[in-house]
Amino acid sequence: MRRFLREHSLTLVFAGLFLAALVGQLFTGHADYNERQAALGEPTLTLGSYLFSSDFLVDVTENWQSEYLQFFLYVTATVWLIQKGSPESKPAGKVGNESDKEQQVGQYVSESSPKWARAGGWRTAVFSRSLGLVMLVLFLFSWSMQWVAGWYANNSDPLAEKMGLFDYFFSSDFWNRSLQNWQSEFLAIASMAILSVYLRQRGSAESKPVGAAHSVSDESG
Repeated sequence: MRRFLREHSLTLVFAGLFLAALVGQLFTGHADYNERQAALGEPTLTLGSYLFSSDFLVDVTENWQSEYLQFFLYVTATVWLIQKGSPESKPAGKVGNESDKEQQVGQYVSESSPKWARAGGWRTAVFSRSLGLVMLVLFLFSWSMQWVAGWYANNSDPLAEKMGLFDYFFSSDFWNRSLQNWQSEFLAIASMAILSVYLRQRGSAESKPVGAAHSVSDESG
């Protein structure tokens, strides 16, 4: 058990932080919602009812979709785009899909290679892009959930203009919710790419070794 916890500590710690933050959002969101409802003279909700409400769901999913969009774009863009000196970037000479030898596919697979990497054909082609594809699916799913939940929440607001589902997709409320999250994700990616060229975090896989030259790319400490 101790070995398992150590070897999976990164995932386990952040999964725990996610659950803690989600529970905290549930309680604080519930309190905020009921305060606003009371100020308008509208009915309040129990904590259990708020958990399954459109107000809570839209707040959660609008953040999820922007995170998955960030990872989808970052995973796919770094195939072709580079930032000289960043450990988040490949060297200029490796731009693109790289050779079969570098990617350990085709005649270069080994017994320890994943099954679909050894299979060849469409399965290897799908597996070769599976990380980006899954991130794209998760983004589209959570963005769709935000769309539907946001539409329902909007139509449940006594002060808001009632509209159809597709009308809501083109509304300022929906796109304001989306874009205010997207811009922060794009800023974070750009900041990490350029700051990691000149700054270090000793021992982090996201940073170059402390003594590495600023111009060195694709090297972590």
